[in-house]
Amino acid sequence: MSLPLVVLLPFLGAIAAPLFAQGGRTAIAIASSVPALIALAALFPHWATLADGGVVLHSFEWLPAIGISFSFRLDGLALMFALLILIIGLLIIIYAHYYLKATENVRKFYSLLLCFKGSMLGIVLSGNLLLMLIFWEITSLTSFLLISFWTHKQDARRGARMALAVTGGGGLALLAGILIIGNIVGSFELDDVLAAGDLIKAHAMYPVALTLVLLGAFTKSAQFPFHFWLPHAMQAPTPVSAYLHSATMVKAGIFLMARLYPALAGTELWFYMVSFTGMATLLIGAYTAMFKHDLKGLLAHSTVSHLGLITLLFGMGTKLAAVAALFHVINHATFKASLFMAAGIIDHETGTRDMRRINGLWRYMPHTATLAMVAASSMAGVPLLNGFLSKEMFFAESLALNLPGLWAWLPPIVATLAGIFAVAYSARFIHDVFFNGKPVNLPIYPPHEPPRYMKFPVEILVFACIMVGMFPAISVGPLLFSAAQATLGGAVPDYQLAVMHGINLPLMMSLAAFVGGLLMYSQRQRFFDFHARFKEVDEKAIFEALLMRVEGFTHRLTARIENGSLQRYAMLMVVSVIAVSIAPIMELGIFVGSNGLSPIDWPTALGAGFLIVSALATAFVHRERFTALVLLSVVGLMVALAFARFSAPDLAMTQLSVEVVTMVLLMLALYYMPSWTPIETPKTRRVRDIVLALLAGTGMTLITLAMLTQPFTSISEFFLENSKPGGGGTNVVNVILVDFRGFDTLGEITVLAIAAMGIYAMLKNTALTPPPGDGQGHTWTRDAYPLMLKQVARPMLPMALMVSAYIFLRGHNLPGGGFIAGLITSVALVIQYVANGMIWTQDRVGIKYHNVIGLGLLFATIAGAASLAFSYPFLTSTFGYITWPVVGKFEVASALIFDLGVYLAVIGATMLILVSIGRISPHSAIKSTGGKS
Repeated sequence: MSLPLVVLLPFLGAIAAPLFAQGGRTAIAIASSVPALIALAALFPHWATLADGGVVLHSFEWLPAIGISFSFRLDGLALMFALLILIIGLLIIIYAHYYLKATENVRKFYSLLLCFKGSMLGIVLSGNLLLMLIFWEITSLTSFLLISFWTHKQDARRGARMALAVTGGGGLALLAGILIIGNIVGSFELDDVLAAGDLIKAHAMYPVALTLVLLGAFTKSAQFPFHFWLPHAMQAPTPVSAYLHSATMVKAGIFLMARLYPALAGTELWFYMVSFTGMATLLIGAYTAMFKHDLKGLLAHSTVSHLGLITLLFGMGTKLAAVAALFHVINHATFKASLFMAAGIIDHETGTRDMRRINGLWRYMPHTATLAMVAASSMAGVPLLNGFLSKEMFFAESLALNLPGLWAWLPPIVATLAGIFAVAYSARFIHDVFFNGKPVNLPIYPPHEPPRYMKFPVEILVFACIMVGMFPAISVGPLLFSAAQATLGGAVPDYQLAVMHGINLPLMMSLAAFVGGLLMYSQRQRFFDFHARFKEVDEKAIFEALLMRVEGFTHRLTARIENGSLQRYAMLMVVSVIAVSIAPIMELGIFVGSNGLSPIDWPTALGAGFLIVSALATAFVHRERFTALVLLSVVGLMVALAFARFSAPDLAMTQLSVEVVTMVLLMLALYYMPSWTPIETPKTRRVRDIVLALLAGTGMTLITLAMLTQPFTSISEFFLENSKPGGGGTNVVNVILVDFRGFDTLGEITVLAIAAMGIYAMLKNTALTPPPGDGQGHTWTRDAYPLMLKQVARPMLPMALMVSAYIFLRGHNLPGGGFIAGLITSVALVIQYVANGMIWTQDRVGIKYHNVIGLGLLFATIAGAASLAFSYPFLTSTFGYITWPVVGKFEVASALIFDLGVYLAVIGATMLILVSIGRISPHSAIKSTGGKS
């Protein structure tokens, strides 16, 4: 249970941590740190298993029929990313405690940060691709809220919207890719997918699946041409930027490429798509970073460049390149998190991030300057620091690629050129900020060192940069080997983590990059002049313009389709159905199958005749609304009799109950409307509607004849055979609702509850004045609540409740159940409102129907979740038998609790809707003259 706990802890912390805000900022920071500490402790016992190449699995079935399970999987790769997420996240919390102002909404910040951490842990620890996708989307939502945390800043809001749009679109592509992979493999379990790499790559849909998955990874990890969103996300608070750019969010796409590496890599398509995308991103990010004056802007574009470097390494397709990519993931996380936090300290103490103003900070902030310079040197690839080691491996792999002809020179040239830019923008970071004269018009002057423990997270990360750079085999070797073993899905090639590998070509490339970078920086003014010749591309303006165009197009399209006419909407829907149905109907060939037509007996024919006549009459007199409503009730009654005629008593009882509730609802609506509808439709449109109705009716008739007169095997046989042994009930309909299809029923009552709450919210402050009469000159009677109706209705309530309880309790074995019983109770309560008035009934009933809805959903959910505690799928029911004196032996089923939830939800939703509509009339305030009972 430790893996689900690791994922769940941050979400629980997001709920609990804000409760400590009353104890001050320190208390909530400490509370927010606890989940990470517990999670690290929970992961520690698994290290021995992972070091030997093992895998830890925890799985709970949820919807096994469609391949969804709560599967959590820990291997070396997942452990590496989980440690980065947890440790850097813990340091970010400490840093944010000092960074955020006293006026900031720290409850919101820490809660969102913990949710973000939990979603990232969910991605790396998921053992099911669909479960991973759920956490993938949660990261997009939580990052959107974190980037826009400073809601008063327009740039923050726009940057967040851009990030959500790009990563959300990539998430849709990833969903499609995962569905294709799951269809190819026959499973969404990660172990099955990784084992089926050859099958996936040999499948005809492999190019499509690979493209869609890479779209998801590239958008998340800001790869070209989707790189533009990441620099604009720097409008977030610096703790968010440091976390997002180093260990989370952008690393999710990198993790996805590493996780699916055994299943998708190793083909030419993978090589060209991934390596050239990484190459373009590497160069574009490195070049752009050189010319940014905003400190965080420089770091953001350098992040884009380093993400491209990692992607390029994965794209090379060799095992050593994958090891180098994983190594650089660790190194980049450490030096980039420390650099962003150092930039936040500078911004915090000077009031600006403009590198043209923050000069000469060495004399004011020597401690911070030292830390930042070490981290920047690591980013540049200076020896004895961790960035140097992974850069050396990158140079070596660029030389090892066996490309034909002149193409063999491209990877080493690109790698060296990117190294030159990395040294140049790192040198600019160091020199322009900490030296290069004196500060210029700082908002806060003179700057000084931040609080002691604000630098503590930076010190830890910089110490890690040095330790990995000087003692790589000891400090990070075992973790990297375990991660490489999990990524490659087999044997790891020989490699050495050493400070120096002698004088070789990669070292010469490093030396050329170092010298070239310093030379470029020394001639920076010429490069700035060259760069100034070109018009800078404003990605935000392009994105906003594109967004406006898309929005304008959708408005124009909507205006053409949605003109406010319900008749037009119905016409378009019917025409669409007819259009897509013509070809399948023609392919059927015959309209009456081999089984032929059943003989017609006179009761069925008579009932069908009444039904047809009533339906036609309803349409014919629809302008006289009350008459049409009466005829419509006849249609409903005939449908209920048809259910009873063909041995469906449950459906008949439900139909009758629904008819009563529907008639009351429609009567309430008609009360506020004119009694008749004027003729507004031209003759040509009426002819069109008749033709469409005939075509649709003919088509449905042909489809019904073709289906019901062909030999077929119904799923009903399965339910009939398994209702008693599997669900413990002989009423097959009820067993289907509360057991076999319980998840559907839970969804349906949830939708019903949402609809009721929506109607309540819309009508809450609404008051309508009904017409003075019925539209035919007759005024309404002054006796709003007739005496006879009151005398009949009041004793009916206890009787109806007894019938409702009886129907409810017997529903598992005889016609009945929670839905029918809920409708019967609702009808009984509605009669009280109609007979006695709103105030009289509400005084005596005293029930808040919102609470009834909530209680119903709670019971239904508890009944479903209880099965998880016994390692059964969600909503699995059980049953047994109890023998009591006098009563004897009887059945007890857990589905009864679920059915009770349905019962309460139906009552609450139905009554909330009807009472909300009835309350909008001023006459609802009239008190009944009846005495209290």
